[in-house]
Amino acid sequence: MTVVGRRTLRSVLEYWAVTQPAKTFLIFEASDGSVRQFSYLAFDRAVNRTANALRGLGVLRGDRVLLGLTNSPEFLYLWFGAAKLGAVMVPASPGSTADELAYLAEHSESRVLFAEPDNVEILKAVGSRVPGVRAVVLCGASGAMAGVRLFDDLICEASEEAPEEGPASSDEAAILYTSGTTSRPKGVLITHAAYLYGAEAMARAVRLLPDDRHLVVLPLFHAAAQVHATLPSLLVGGSVALTERFSASRFFDQAIRYDATAAALFAAPIRMILGQPERPDLRQNRLRFVTFAQNVTEAQMEDWDRRFGAPLMQLWGMTETVGLPLMNPAGGLCRNMSMGLPVLGYECRVVDGEGREVATDEVGELIVRGTPGQTLMKGYFKNPEATREALRGEWLYSGDRARVDEAGYFHFVDRAKDTIKRAGENISSSEVEAVLKTHPSVADAAVVGVPDPVRDEAVKAFVILKEGCAAGAEELISWCAERLSKYKAPERVEFRREFPRTAVGKVQKHLLKRT
Repeated sequence: MTVVGRRTLRSVLEYWAVTQPAKTFLIFEASDGSVRQFSYLAFDRAVNRTANALRGLGVLRGDRVLLGLTNSPEFLYLWFGAAKLGAVMVPASPGSTADELAYLAEHSESRVLFAEPDNVEILKAVGSRVPGVRAVVLCGASGAMAGVRLFDDLICEASEEAPEEGPASSDEAAILYTSGTTSRPKGVLITHAAYLYGAEAMARAVRLLPDDRHLVVLPLFHAAAQVHATLPSLLVGGSVALTERFSASRFFDQAIRYDATAAALFAAPIRMILGQPERPDLRQNRLRFVTFAQNVTEAQMEDWDRRFGAPLMQLWGMTETVGLPLMNPAGGLCRNMSMGLPVLGYECRVVDGEGREVATDEVGELIVRGTPGQTLMKGYFKNPEATREALRGEWLYSGDRARVDEAGYFHFVDRAKDTIKRAGENISSSEVEAVLKTHPSVADAAVVGVPDPVRDEAVKAFVILKEGCAAGAEELISWCAERLSKYKAPERVEFRREFPRTAVGKVQKHLLKRT
């Protein structure tokens, strides 16, 4: 028995499909402005057809399926369809390169790859080079294409009855790959129980009700869109308004049009919205709260409140925590320059290098207490060493440095070692360095995040060239862009003869950041 009883993503969805079948669960707005709407019953039937289509492709309980998709109903069908079978979703940024997607597909041992028109050729190539891939399925398209199956054809032929066998609460529901201090992303294992625990903690903290509607503009392949918005809404029997992509110019128009009462953003989109022309009519929105994390200034918060009147609420969490252990209260005790207070059900501490709790306002590492596989991630897929480093008994060591003030509010100080945060995306500096070092003219490279007024941080590379070799900044930026997702490529390159190093030869990146 787990902390969420025996509930699963399947059981929660099916409960609402039976008890309120006609109620709207999903409104989807595509980039071209077209809108589709789905009741709980219609959505559940589409999920059943998807689950049966997956089974027809040979997907069994415990098998992984990789989704290289933008926001769409099909993404949700596949997420919940896999969950109904006890299979495991592996979401990936649809803009990832062939090498990145091949790593995710091979490491996760995914059996089926789901593509869309913009990346289908890449995923076809991945499918041909990764052992174990049984099929590549194209979503959002019609008409035959060599080497792929069409999603619409598969679900049209499938039964809308629920599969007989389903998952247990302790079963894995997703592997979310997240960049860290290593050169390759780590796969965070999330169970049904952990998903629902995180969703329930969030729903209670913000006092979410069945009449609430969450505007979801963040990418569904990201944990924030899943656990901060979609799942809490499902858990309380509410609804979501999903957009294909985020649009700063349309965000508040969409919030008003769909009568949204909640939304989740990153700091960078908040600044992008503030960069739009002022319109007094946008204060007509009914947003009760808009959650975000770090790097919004007091002046920007004041400007936001003046222009939109939609209360901001800062929080903190990681893919590894699944839920949000720290949030500002949904009442009068909100202190948005902090990450807030521990959410009911979580225990947080700031500790020194020996694991001892530090004094008030002293900086240390933020750790979270929980049960792996129930209230926290189960671990890292096929990475026991990283799992042991992060999960130490009942405590998850975040790697983030923080402090606690006199009133008990937690304040973020700096990020986990060697991770750059650009517009809400975590970038491993080691991964970028590894690519730079493959250039024939590069002897050494060090990559850091530097402040950026719009995207939180920009990626800056410091490069030492090999003796007698030449390469320009644009050449190295293009080299990275061809081998990594565009958002990971450096925006600036500075050439050095040497790097500042410690006595044991480690590059002192904090000194590079000062230059």
